[in-house]
Amino acid sequence: MAEDTTETLERDEESYGLDIRVIPALRDVVEAGDLARLTEVLEPLHAADIADLLEQVDSDLRTAVVELGGGLVVDGDVLSELDDSIRDEVIAALPPDILTDAVRDLESDDVVDLVEDMEEPQQAAILSALEDADRVAVQQALSYPDYSAGRLMQREVVIAPEHWTVGAAIDFMRANAENLPEQFYHLILVDPKLKPIGQVTLGRILSAPRETRLIDIVEDGFRTIPVIQPEADVAYAFNQYHLISAPVVDDDGRLVGVITIDDAMIVLDEENEEDILRLAGVGEESLSDRVLDVARGRFLWLFVNLMTAILASVVIAQFEDSIAQIVALAVLMPIVASMGGNAGTQSMAVAVRALATRDLTGSNTRRVIWREMIAGLLNGLGFALIMAVVATLWFGQPMIGVVIAMAMVLTLVAAAVGGIVIPILLERLGIDPALASGPFVTTVTDVVGFFAFLGLGTVILL
Repeated sequence: MAEDTTETLERDEESYGLDIRVIPALRDVVEAGDLARLTEVLEPLHAADIADLLEQVDSDLRTAVVELGGGLVVDGDVLSELDDSIRDEVIAALPPDILTDAVRDLESDDVVDLVEDMEEPQQAAILSALEDADRVAVQQALSYPDYSAGRLMQREVVIAPEHWTVGAAIDFMRANAENLPEQFYHLILVDPKLKPIGQVTLGRILSAPRETRLIDIVEDGFRTIPVIQPEADVAYAFNQYHLISAPVVDDDGRLVGVITIDDAMIVLDEENEEDILRLAGVGEESLSDRVLDVARGRFLWLFVNLMTAILASVVIAQFEDSIAQIVALAVLMPIVASMGGNAGTQSMAVAVRALATRDLTGSNTRRVIWREMIAGLLNGLGFALIMAVVATLWFGQPMIGVVIAMAMVLTLVAAAVGGIVIPILLERLGIDPALASGPFVTTVTDVVGFFAFLGLGTVILL
């Protein structure tokens, strides 16, 4: 089985992602306790694919794989790719010596990401395995606030005095090749006080004559990042200004590290994922979470939605007599609510994303609200015409068509405006709009939709 799987992987080597056909082979190998075959199965896989594999199998098989393969399965790269909840389980299954070897392979920012959520004894054990300089760097990074640039940066930096030439820089890097970071994109120029004054891309260094001064070929748009700057702001800066790497400075402006685009994009992806999950009222949840944790995390917002549904039902209850006399109102009522809910969700998604990317600000708020109102009105008029015709043909009463047409316009306008205004108000109150907007927007669309439709029906048809 292992040989067949290996051949399949070789045939599919140009494809991306984990081939799930590895999983049955992996189970057979572990049951046989065959380390050689396990190596054959995993050797073609990238570290990210091995991490995906460990995340997709059940806990018992994952532990068995780690215990059988040890360092052949889990190295520093795999550890850095694992989901946090799975990583703790994998670390617990690794022998201490293999764990310390894996950690030594990581750069300082990856070590910080690995140990920052560990319990004190486990954290101390890993730190003690590091070289003195690496341990000091990690401990200093851990002293910075959570989710700050200081936690995100790596301490491995290539610097040069401002008076160096291209030739001097190349000679220096060749002479110190073993001490250079595994990946870096810039040479950072510093003054005598170790304050960064510019940076030069490796491409410019390689293409310039040796006698060229580095200061003459520095990159335009040079930016430094304060060490306590929130990582969300760091990711925004990288995305907004198309940065590849940026030096991190302390309160005195001295260089303390560097953040590279791969780390910034991870943060940006996490922010986007978090917004999507929170819009659904899920929060921080992964497929590996326990059932009770999943249920507990979802309960609160399901409860909030229940309260909003009860409020909408209270509105409906005020028109019991009207609904009893005119059955068409009960039949058409879900259409108005559904259209309002969808329209509100569309506006809310646009608003939450625009707030996250800082495209929606105080300077353009009024214009955006006006735009959404007009868009809601135009859509309302369009669907009002459609539903007026449908309702008239369905029930044979033109006035029912008039009622649902008017209600459709009012509901879609209210939904469009509510979907924009509510996230803006929540953000100004210091409440995460991605997390809290959904129930409030749903309440507005349901209450306005039901009240408009049933109220107009009562006034016009009775």
